[in-house]
Amino acid sequence: MSAPTVEAVQTELGNVMDPEIRRPITELNMVRSVEVQPGGVVVVGIDLTTAGCPLKDTITRDVTNAVGSLEGVAGVQVEMGVMTEEQRKALRSQLRGGAAEPVIPFAQPGSLTRVYAVTSGKGGVGKSSVTANLAAAMAADGLKVGVVDADIYGFSIPRMLGVTYPPTKVDDMILPPVAHDVKVISIGMFTQDGRPVVWRGPMLHRALQQFLADVFWGDLDVLLLDLPPGTGDIAISVAQMLPNSEILVVTTPQVAAAEVAQRAGVIAEQTHQKVVGVVENMSWLEQADGSRVDLFGTGGGERVSTELGKALGYDVPLLAQVPIEVDLREGGDSGEPLVLRDTTSPAAEALRSLSRSLSRRARGLAGRSLGISPIGG
Repeated sequence: MSAPTVEAVQTELGNVMDPEIRRPITELNMVRSVEVQPGGVVVVGIDLTTAGCPLKDTITRDVTNAVGSLEGVAGVQVEMGVMTEEQRKALRSQLRGGAAEPVIPFAQPGSLTRVYAVTSGKGGVGKSSVTANLAAAMAADGLKVGVVDADIYGFSIPRMLGVTYPPTKVDDMILPPVAHDVKVISIGMFTQDGRPVVWRGPMLHRALQQFLADVFWGDLDVLLLDLPPGTGDIAISVAQMLPNSEILVVTTPQVAAAEVAQRAGVIAEQTHQKVVGVVENMSWLEQADGSRVDLFGTGGGERVSTELGKALGYDVPLLAQVPIEVDLREGGDSGEPLVLRDTTSPAAEALRSLSRSLSRRARGLAGRSLGISPIGG
C-alpha cells in the first residue's frame, strides 16, 4: 500500500476545525508543514496562536484522527509551534475582514444576528438559567450562538454552561471558549476565584464594549446577553452599543417580582428597543400525583405581559411558563443544561419551545444591502 501524497494530507487537514475560531486550520494558515516519510509516517507541523493554547491537545487529536484515516498512513506525528507576530497580525486582519480597528459587528447595518438581552427586575428569578438553556437549545438545533455574561457582579454563565478553560488571546483579540457549541465570554474568566468585581459605570461600559468588539464571535445567528437585574448602567450601555437588540423579560409568578420586572421592560420605551416577550420562571411545582403547588403565587407573567403591552403600545406575549424542577437546578450547577438531557420534563419542553419560538424569527434580509449592483446591457 503506497503512502499518501502531501496534497492528500493537506486536503484532509482542511476538514480539521480550530475549536475556538470554528474555521479550518488550513484556512487560518496554522499548518506550517506536511512531510510524508518513507513507510507512511506523516509529520504535520502546526502553529498555534499562542504557546499556552488550552486546546492544544484537542487540535493534536483532531489532526491525528483526520490524517490517520487516510489510506497508507502508518502513523501521525504532530509537531506544535507558535505563530510569529507577522502571522498573528495577518490572522487578526483576516478574522476582522481587514478592518483596522475593532468594531461591534452586531451594531453594523449589515448584521443579520438576532440580539436578545435577557433581563429581570430583581435577582433570583432564574434569568441566567433561562439564558443558559436558551443558548444550549438553540445551538442543539443547529444555530450559531454566542452568550455575553453581562451580569458583571453576579456572573454565573460559565458554570451553567460548563466552560472549562479560559479565553485565548491573540494580542488584542480574544477567542471565546466554546461549550455545548456555544461561544461564551464572561468577566468571571478574568477574575480570581471568590474575588468580587468592584467597578462603577465607566468601567462597566468599557468591559461590555470589549466583550462585544474585542472578542472574535464569527458569524452568529443569535447573540444572548445575560444582563444584571434592574435598569442600571449595563442596560443603558447595551441599548447604546446594540440599538437593534431586543429585550426578553424574566419574572416569577410573585406579585412583587412582577412589579419590578415590569419596570425593567418599560425601559425599552426610553431606549427605543423592542420587548420581544416575557418568560415566567418557577411557575409551579408539580407533585407526584400530577397536582401543582404554586409556591410563588400565580399570574405574575401574565400581569407583566399585559402591563408592558399597555405601556409600550404593542403586544408583548407571555412566551413561556417554566415550572420548578430539581433537574433544572442540578443542570446549572453541573454545567449540563436541562434542555440537552434526554428528557421530556415540563421545564425542558417549555425551554425548548421558547428557544424555537425565538429561533423561528429568522435573520431577515429586508432592508439589507446585498452588496450587488445592476450591470447595464
